Amino acid sequence: MPSSRGSEKGDSASIEKDGSLSVVKAALDFGGDSTLPPPPSLTLGEEKKLYRKIDLRLMPILSLMYLCSFLDRGNAKLAGLVTQLHLVGNQYNIALTMYFIPYCLAECPANLVLKKLRPSRWLPGITIVWGTVMTMMGLVKTYPQLVGVRVCLGVAEAGLFPGVVYYLTLWYPRHMLQYRVGLFFGAATLAGAFSGLLAFAIEFMGGTQGLEAWSWIFILEGIATVAVGTLAFMVLVDFPVTAKFLTPEERAYVIWKKKYDNSSVGEVEHFKMRYLWAAFKDWQVWLHILIYMSIIGPLYGISLFLPSIIQGFGHSTPISQLLTVPPYIFATIMLLVFGHFSDKYRIRSPFILIGLTMLLIGFSIQISDTTHGVKYFGTFFCVAGAYAAFPGVVAWLGNNLAGQYKRGVGMAVQIGIGNFSGAIASNIFRTKDAPRYILGHGLELMFVGIGFITVPLAIFLYTRINTQRDTAERNADTAIKYTPEELREMGDRAPDFRYTL
Repeated sequence: MPSSRGSEKGDSASIEKDGSLSVVKAALDFGGDSTLPPPPSLTLGEEKKLYRKIDLRLMPILSLMYLCSFLDRGNAKLAGLVTQLHLVGNQYNIALTMYFIPYCLAECPANLVLKKLRPSRWLPGITIVWGTVMTMMGLVKTYPQLVGVRVCLGVAEAGLFPGVVYYLTLWYPRHMLQYRVGLFFGAATLAGAFSGLLAFAIEFMGGTQGLEAWSWIFILEGIATVAVGTLAFMVLVDFPVTAKFLTPEERAYVIWKKKYDNSSVGEVEHFKMRYLWAAFKDWQVWLHILIYMSIIGPLYGISLFLPSIIQGFGHSTPISQLLTVPPYIFATIMLLVFGHFSDKYRIRSPFILIGLTMLLIGFSIQISDTTHGVKYFGTFFCVAGAYAAFPGVVAWLGNNLAGQYKRGVGMAVQIGIGNFSGAIASNIFRTKDAPRYILGHGLELMFVGIGFITVPLAIFLYTRINTQRDTAERNADTAIKYTPEELREMGDRAPDFRYTL
């Protein structure tokens, strides 16, 4: 990277001596009383070494937090929850749904809170809160209590995923993002595998202290989550400008690299209300909500009901718990492969389309009248297609929104509204439809169809806009029409901004 560019950006902020809220606000805007040194000129190898250093500090604890949030996505149902609480009809599905409503509504406000407060306090804090709520879930005795605790869990967990994804956009350039989101989200796929193994082991605790196995699943997982949140308080850092584990030169490079990613004049960092409205009015956000729903609907459907689907193949509860593990291991491998090559070639949509194709194959097998062995084979496509494509869906919109506040709000709106498809997925696999679940698998194929329409539409629109900007750039010097301040204000609408495909 040429160091001459860095000398022009000497107004980047330096780390402050204390951790007060005012300092953190200044750090968010890359402003302060003194300046960091100009960013050094790094070779490709030195840059990779720097970001590996950041990965090792951020990714393990963030992934561990997300793993805790994804533990038990259906295993407790097989461990006696439905029987002991005397759930009938669609009561179990309704309890699942009541999690998603507050979860979706709270995601956008949570991202604004993260921007105002310190991530190193906000993210661990909500982890401890939902760990406590999950522990309490193991003590419920009635259906209304279960619904109430599920609502509280949705509120507590709402800030984690959109908050972490937005937090990562403050550290990594846009074409390093999907692999990191993949590493973070990979914890969810590992949680799917680990939940099966953990549930199998906890089954043997049934009756201990007068509690059934499903209660111990929630209690032990909740206690583990509180422990992880406590650890996160000691490990997690706030922003590049306040990262003491980096040298001043490394901080300067990370700030410069991120701020001037895909723009010669950088991003606007100071808050103005119009950046929030810009996110709500942007066509990208609403189109990407449909793309998001096309993946997250199948993802939640398969993660919440995979144990029940496999049990419908005629296996006992312990064997069903264990058979959920291999599909998630396969999905984890595919997720990391997708993330690596998507960042390497700086493209998102082809890998999303591959994931949609895998989902089409998987759910087509599930809805067909075939042998249990073939259907189990199909679950590998269902799990891997959803989990491997999901980080690309999130990273794609993050790549194409410029400006910290617009990106933070836009991604939160995408995730918040898009997650309502999780509420739909909670209700489509009905007990009375077992074991084939024709309605559930059919509606999952509907979500996949939405993806096959919206992803090509997004590619077409982005390609057309990029082509128009390339043509305008060749025909005239558009840069002279705007001042650097005006280009920063325009964000992704600036003539020198190119959308990622």
